[in-house]
Amino acid sequence: MNKQGRPTSFAESGAGAERTTFTGNKGLELEEPLIFERDTPGACGVDFDEPEGYQPKLGKLERKDRIGLPGLSEPEVVRHFVRLSSKNYSIDAGLYPLGSCTMKHNPRINEKMARLPGFGDVHPLQPEQTVQGAMELIDTLAHWLKTLTGLPAVAMSPKAGAHGELCGMMAIRAAIEAKGEGEQRRRVLVPESAHGTNPATAALLGYKVDTINGDGNGRVDLEALREKLGPDVAAIMLTNPNTCGLFERDIIEIAKAVHEAGAYFYCDGANFNAIVGRVRPGDLGVDAMHINLHKTFSTPHGGGGPGAGPVVFSEALAPFVPLPYVVQKDGVYDLIETEDEAKADGTTPFGRMTAFHGQMGMFVRALAYMMSHGSDGLRQVAEDSVLNANYVLASLKDVMSAPYEGPCMHEALFDDRFLKGTGVETLDFAKAMIDEGYHPMTMYFPLVVHGALLIEPTETESKQGIDLFIATLRDLVAATGSNDKERFTGAPHFAPRGRLDETAAARKPILRWQPEMPAQAAD
Repeated sequence: MNKQGRPTSFAESGAGAERTTFTGNKGLELEEPLIFERDTPGACGVDFDEPEGYQPKLGKLERKDRIGLPGLSEPEVVRHFVRLSSKNYSIDAGLYPLGSCTMKHNPRINEKMARLPGFGDVHPLQPEQTVQGAMELIDTLAHWLKTLTGLPAVAMSPKAGAHGELCGMMAIRAAIEAKGEGEQRRRVLVPESAHGTNPATAALLGYKVDTINGDGNGRVDLEALREKLGPDVAAIMLTNPNTCGLFERDIIEIAKAVHEAGAYFYCDGANFNAIVGRVRPGDLGVDAMHINLHKTFSTPHGGGGPGAGPVVFSEALAPFVPLPYVVQKDGVYDLIETEDEAKADGTTPFGRMTAFHGQMGMFVRALAYMMSHGSDGLRQVAEDSVLNANYVLASLKDVMSAPYEGPCMHEALFDDRFLKGTGVETLDFAKAMIDEGYHPMTMYFPLVVHGALLIEPTETESKQGIDLFIATLRDLVAATGSNDKERFTGAPHFAPRGRLDETAAARKPILRWQPEMPAQAAD
């Protein structure tokens, strides 16, 4: 950018990782100690005068020592957290290629809607007549979800994908018990290409988990499935598209075989982003499926929340949908809160998943996303996400090794065969991506692929952005054959912190700050 003869780029200026400064800062990359290390005894952002006539009421329990919180002024607190935030990668900073996570840009209008008075400040204990608009929104969103999936019922209250799995499997258990088969059907089939939460959910409910092997194409082996089916099987938990980024081509046959055995079909809908508007899971024979609103329908997610995982149900499971749920009669919305109310409504819910009726902010964002896109826009979401992933796959498979032939769905999967003999491992390759300004893709998952690298560009990345990402990976692949192994094994070189001793970090983590103890005087 500078046209006056002075070098401006990192490489041209001669700067390097070994160069140091007096402050430890590197330009706008500011070094930041822990907030406890910034402590100035006696400093406080807010200072109140001692109340006149104040009489302590705690007696001997009144604290006399410091409470252990750092003393900082307000500007120091603000600067601390702003500096920390600048060290964090985000979707607002660049492409986020994590596979099976759908880390995409979400329009800011959805955030604005979620903060509207009446939505942002609604309280779950308000009288129902004061929240008719909020309940109408929940009911409208439920209608969209049922329409998009082709299933007749939905539970809105689950708070996340795994919570939704639990909800779906509890409904299946209730249906089995209602038929008097609760003691008999104690086995759940889980393909090896399923999400890891699937077997965990089944085990949590006391079921025996039985793994179904995949075929050579990364999909469920239909014959292996048929051999496992029997009168003791309660359900299959299948992810579609699966964690290899592939659509289960035999899914209708799988559903038919499961139903003929008297079992139920639970579908993990975490990858609904790849098929929304294109495929209705209900048409495939699915009995229950959770939908991650925070992945498919607009909520920035990560860091443990917030999330929402509504579950759609087939006609066979609809009577067991948990409390509470919204009904509408003569233009008035009501919450079915008790088993007696549900019985009068013709349902027999298995119980209640949460204290209240779900994540209101997630509902507002999701409906705003749906309404702004429309049915044609939601279809384009799936088409563009699949197109982008296949563009990545086609552009890299000549230099990176793909474990399966043919096109993918919303994510491109590679294994580590292209690194064989280079001395570079999957982890090294991913760490080198950090130096190039990219968050690494999902590594070592799915487990069925050795040294897996799973890339999901989503539908929100431009061709220019994806082209640069592809060119960067091609450059890194070429560099693995050079003599500069330190570029990988020592990476990241330019991040605020270098590579951790991962074994020590896992086995001896330091999770709590403690002040340094003064050195003891020598005897």
